[in-house]
Amino acid sequence: MPKAAQKKVKDPEGRMPLTEHLRELRNRLAISVLAVVVITIVALFFAKSIMNFITEPLPKCLEADTPDATGSRCATLMQSGLTSPFATYIKISLMVGFVLASPVWLYQAWGFMAPGLHRNEKKYTRAVVAVGVPLFLFGAYFAYWLLPRAIPVLLSFSADGAENLVSVDDILDITVRMAVAFGFAFELPLLLVMLNLGGVVSGKRMLGWWRGMVVGIAVFAAAITPTDLMSMIALQVPVTGLYFLATGISLLNDWRRRRKDPEAELSDDEASDLDLTPSSIDRPDDIPPPGRTGYDDAT
Repeated sequence: MPKAAQKKVKDPEGRMPLTEHLRELRNRLAISVLAVVVITIVALFFAKSIMNFITEPLPKCLEADTPDATGSRCATLMQSGLTSPFATYIKISLMVGFVLASPVWLYQAWGFMAPGLHRNEKKYTRAVVAVGVPLFLFGAYFAYWLLPRAIPVLLSFSADGAENLVSVDDILDITVRMAVAFGFAFELPLLLVMLNLGGVVSGKRMLGWWRGMVVGIAVFAAAITPTDLMSMIALQVPVTGLYFLATGISLLNDWRRRRKDPEAELSDDEASDLDLTPSSIDRPDDIPPPGRTGYDDAT
C-alpha cells in the first residue's frame, strides 16, 4: 500500500485517542520549555543590565551630603553570600525568559485546546493571544512605573537613625509580585468581553455588577499594592475604567447581536422569562349520575 494511503485521516471534530492527546501535550510542552530556555540563556548575557534596570526604582543612599541621604527615604542595596549574585542572575534570566516567551507558550496552549473548540471560539482564542499579551505587558510596565513612587513611602516608616539595607532579592520579589498582579488585573476587561462574546453573560448583567466590581477592585488593589494610598488608587482607577470599557463593548455587542437576529436575545444556557398569567379553560363536561349510564348494576 502506498505510504500516502497509510496516512491517518484527521478527524474534523478534533477527536483523537488519549495517547495522541498525551503525545501532543508532550510536544507542545517541549516547544514551550525550549523557548523559555533559549530566551533565558540569551538573557544571562544581559542579566547585569536587567538587574540594574529592576533595582533602579530603589532610592539609594550614595553619599552623606546628597539630598537623597537625608531622612529615612533611601536604602543601601546589598547582596549577601558568594553564590547570591549568581543565583540572582539565574532568577532574573528565568523571569525574562518566561515573560518574553509568553507568545510562544500561549500559542502552544491555544493549539492544544483549539481542536475541541468551535470555529467562532477559535477566533476568540486567537484574540486572547493577540490582546492578552500586550495588556499583561502594559500592566507589568505600569507596576514598574509605580515602584519609584511607592518604595520611598515604604522606607519612610523606618526608625530614626536606622540604616535601610535592602537585598536585591527583595527588590526582585516585590517587582515580580507587583508586575504579575498588575498584569493579571489588566486582563479583567478581556475576560469579561470573552464571556460576553461566548454568550455566557450579557452586557446588561455586567453593568448591574458595577457596585460589587468597584468594591472588589478596591479591595484587590489594597491587598496587592504597598501600604500607601497612592499605589492603591493608581491601580484601582485604570482597572475600574477598563471594567466600564469592557461593559460598554459588551453592551454594543449585545445591540449588534439583537440587530442582526432579533430572536437571539438569550444564549442557549440562559433561562428565559416564563409567562405565569392564568388563562381561562373550557367548562368540563357533565358527568351522568350513577344508574343512568345505560348499564345495570350487574354489568
